[in-house]
Amino acid sequence: MTIQGHVENGQIVLDQKAPLPEGMKVEIRLLNSDPQQNDAATLPTLYERYKNIIGQAKDLPSDFAENHDHYIHGAPKK
Repeated sequence: MTIQGHVENGQIVLDQKAPLPEGMKVEIRLLNSDPQQNDAATLPTLYERYKNIIGQAKDLPSDFAENHDHYIHGAPKK
């Protein structure tokens, strides 16, 4: 479950009411230190993040994507 919120006067305020029972443990993940940059439009695309390694693996079997567990760990092929 993901619940959105924001910081107000140094405290975390949920944007919507959420059914959280008393004592429930939560984890807070900071999206960005600059609230103006939390837009998906400002996040790098997958291509931008991984462009330096795209195409680096050579001579892999044609079914490597589907059967990588077989080739790496010896699991049965799918």
